Amino acid sequence: MPKRRFATLDVFTDTALAGNPLAVVLDRGGLDDVQMQAVAREFNLSETVFVAAPAEARHRASLRIFTPARELPFAGHPTIGTAVLLALHDRAARTGADALAFGLEERIGTVSCVVETGADGRSGRARFKLPVLPTYLGEAPAAGVLAEVLGLSPSDIGFNRHRPSRHGAGPNFTFVPVASREALDRARVDESGLARLYPEEADALYLYAVDPEGIGLQYQARMFAPRLGVREDPATGSAAAAFAGVLMQFEPLGDGTHDVLIRQGVAMGRPSAIDLQVVIADGALRSAEIGGGAVLVAEGTLHVD
Repeated sequence: MPKRRFATLDVFTDTALAGNPLAVVLDRGGLDDVQMQAVAREFNLSETVFVAAPAEARHRASLRIFTPARELPFAGHPTIGTAVLLALHDRAARTGADALAFGLEERIGTVSCVVETGADGRSGRARFKLPVLPTYLGEAPAAGVLAEVLGLSPSDIGFNRHRPSRHGAGPNFTFVPVASREALDRARVDESGLARLYPEEADALYLYAVDPEGIGLQYQARMFAPRLGVREDPATGSAAAAFAGVLMQFEPLGDGTHDVLIRQGVAMGRPSAIDLQVVIADGALRSAEIGGGAVLVAEGTLHVD
């Protein structure tokens, strides 16, 4: 039976046993789609990454990303975690600067990453430029409908200019602005109500509120995607990427570079911190980057044929 190395990391954190756990299988050679999906169900984390050699030699690796329920074309915390893991392996095989830049091939396209590894040999920080800018997906369900699905009252939905919206940057999200941190904490998804709201392909629900302890553009968030096999996610980089579209729709951001901090996973006891940077020129979003830390937690061998 083939032996395949794997590692687990905690992502969007600088501390082990926080953030969003990720499994990375370092050699997917010979595994078909059905087997990779089965392995992802076995790990039962929000995402599992399968690594192979890149199609183009100038890139670092090719990635396939699976939730317990299906494959994703792109996701943020798998990109950050895998970039840090590969940089740690590269650092162990060389001397010199601790910063690396490389491309990761994902289904959505090539994702450009920059990684700095820690002196401890098991942690690092990565950032990547969005391979595609967020797309506006049309009107979101009414606030009252979303409130019912989330166990909230209609008055809990919305703040300032913000109202429910739909954006995607790979996966699709319905973004739900919540008026207070207290309402954010007590939100619960009625899965039967969600199925009625989205009878076929469901958006993930991303709830966000202004961080009462933050200064500037800081938010707290929660993400629910039961159709993907993820009841709640501790940190969602693809949602943070699409959130750039939300900010462009509802925030009066001027030209220039804007740094945003998103805290997620607090209600789950898995606090995470996602850095989002947006660049605006002539009133339009020109580029965006996602960044965060990752810590190596475990390494082992996967036995699958």
